[in-house]
Order: sequence, then C-alpha cells, then structure tokens
Amino acid sequence: MLVDHVMTSVGGQTAKAALEAGWDPREVWRALCADFDVPLSRR
Repeated sequence: MLVDHVMTSVGGQTAKAALEAGWDPREVWRALCADFDVPLSRR
C-alpha cells in the first residue's frame, strides 16, 4: 500500500514518496485513512 497507492491529497504521490518528500507522517496517515474509508474511531 505504501508504494502502490497514489493519493491526490498528498500531491499525487504514494505514501512512501510523500514521506520521503517531507510530508508530515500524520497527514500521510490521514490521507491513507480517508482513501480507504477507515472510520474516524480507528484513525
């Protein structure tokens, strides 16, 4: 998931690329949760 799933909310990057580019890990985590419809109680 970290290297295959591209998220528009982090600049059209994968989670791995976003983290390597300096994105805040919390923002990357929230983007992943949103894309995979993780309930708020589990985020």
